[in-house]
Amino acid sequence: MSTTIAGVRIPDSVLAREATELVRDAASPLLFDHSRRVFLFGALRGRERKPDFDPELLYVAAMFHDLGLTRRFRRTDQRFEIDGADEARRFLHRHGVTGEPADRVWTAIALHTTPEIPLHMAPEIALVTRGVELDVLGIGYHEVSDEQRAAVVAAHPRPDFKNRILAAFTDGIKDRPQTTFGNVKADVLAHFVPGFRRGDFVEVIMNSDWPE
Repeated sequence: MSTTIAGVRIPDSVLAREATELVRDAASPLLFDHSRRVFLFGALRGRERKPDFDPELLYVAAMFHDLGLTRRFRRTDQRFEIDGADEARRFLHRHGVTGEPADRVWTAIALHTTPEIPLHMAPEIALVTRGVELDVLGIGYHEVSDEQRAAVVAAHPRPDFKNRILAAFTDGIKDRPQTTFGNVKADVLAHFVPGFRRGDFVEVIMNSDWPE
């Protein structure tokens, strides 16, 4: 039976149900609820800005977007966004979704912490970023109604979310600090990991092997 939250229907295909169970099993309740809110907020924003999005692809992208923070799927040699993107593409391929649609989901996840650029891309890519921005940063908070926000949070609560999501970010990336070079997650390690020194783009240029 399908579920509707804040007027948004959660996809109920075999693919969507298996995506739900995979994430529920691999991720903490914190990340599971956050990922569902990302889908719901993205879908709500999509009604006004990107009405032609594919709900199933958006759902998989939203649900997998933070899998790279989980112990099962995290690596230490690449950005956590790529961990989730790679697993989403493998998951879609196993379900017969290949080619451009699978690549679209990969891109939506890989770019979800890259400001502005995703908003100029395919609807599903833009809406994952819209959902993340609303739930984590509060960007677009007033673009959905008080009633819609209340319905989403009633279904997927966010107790002490600000502190708990920052702790999840820190835990998921502290063993690969080099992957935060040039992206927003360097701010997380600067706040919460003693001794962290962020990479410096100017220093990389000046210290390269080129003589001039």
